[in-house]
Amino acid sequence: MHTALLPTRTAVALLLVAIFGSASLEAQVITVNTGAGTGNTTTLADAPVDRQYQQIQPTHVDLPATIMNEKTRLDILRTMQSEQGFAMRPLPKGHKGLKLIANGTLEPAGEAYINMVTSQGVSSKPGERVVVTNVKIDHDKIVFDFNGGPDPKHRFLQHLSIGVGSSNTANPIVAAAEPASGSRLTLAFKERIPEITGAQVKQLLAPLISFDVKTPVQAYTDTLPKVLKEAILAHRALVGMNTDMVLFALGQPKSKQHEMAAQMPIEIWIFGAAPNPVTFVHINGNRVIKVEIARNGKPLEIFTEDVVSPMLQVDARAEQDQNVKIVKVGDVQRDPDRQAPAPPPTLGPSNDPASAQPGAETQVMKPVHFPTKKPDTQPGANPDDQEPAAEQPPAQGQGTSGPKR
Repeated sequence: MHTALLPTRTAVALLLVAIFGSASLEAQVITVNTGAGTGNTTTLADAPVDRQYQQIQPTHVDLPATIMNEKTRLDILRTMQSEQGFAMRPLPKGHKGLKLIANGTLEPAGEAYINMVTSQGVSSKPGERVVVTNVKIDHDKIVFDFNGGPDPKHRFLQHLSIGVGSSNTANPIVAAAEPASGSRLTLAFKERIPEITGAQVKQLLAPLISFDVKTPVQAYTDTLPKVLKEAILAHRALVGMNTDMVLFALGQPKSKQHEMAAQMPIEIWIFGAAPNPVTFVHINGNRVIKVEIARNGKPLEIFTEDVVSPMLQVDARAEQDQNVKIVKVGDVQRDPDRQAPAPPPTLGPSNDPASAQPGAETQVMKPVHFPTKKPDTQPGANPDDQEPAAEQPPAQGQGTSGPKR
């Protein structure tokens, strides 16, 4: 019998028998799973993403015009490889990751960023420590992998599973590999990577990763508005906080209770013990809806107004540092309905009336009067044309210095 004359399926079957042996009762099967390792089975993240992370504050790093050379490339690899930092916002999982334009915006941003973090899952929360595990430099971008990266090891082998018959057994190499839980960040430039240093790369990554030396509490609170940061550092719980904020502010609760209020599940975290103040934090889902503080010998203090959500809904671009004073250059327009007109200039020691000493007289500049020039035709106008004055006779009783006759 010639195999060339057999149908195609019969020839394939004989070939498999020749490879794996005819002694097996059932032929060995190789199954290709095109959905494994592609992230199609990723479940939605449980914790929501705060609206304050929709936008970033662009950096202003002076980038040189020269193109990166080999020395600059080695300096970036030496500085960034295995470097540790803190996440300034939720970093998503997923093969693509985030894209940060140098001195520009984040892609994706806004609702697209929140949907990406929610669908792919959170790799690192704000304030958590991250480690640069891989750096790849291209002609116009630098790709960073944090905490092992988003791609699992032996990614290609996850598409294969070998088994006998209808019951497939998992590949031992894939089964031994842990699922990837890292993140990826791409720092993109307009045309080519300029001749920058590793320190400048850290400055460009500052909106997403902070490489400053700080504690986890400082790293987390640096991502929050100033008022909320001060409340956490002062160990105070506010209505509207999420569970991470409460843990950073008060630590782990001493005990927890579960209740139902208006068909809504409530979890109560209890901090402290009598005779010291006891704080009861009522949490629904991931948000604080009520805070109760019991002090010894005082009435129970109850707080229900949400003061945190308005802070988090403010656009990040409108956030201004309170320690920075903005000075306007040029003419300053005054509101005549609210501000008094500017005082006139004076010749005194200061033009600022507020800086004048009490009781000091303000010297007001008076108009200057120039003398009127006389015409040359008037007598005596020219001193050279004047005749000498006549000799006056001596006064009575006064003589000359000559001898008497």
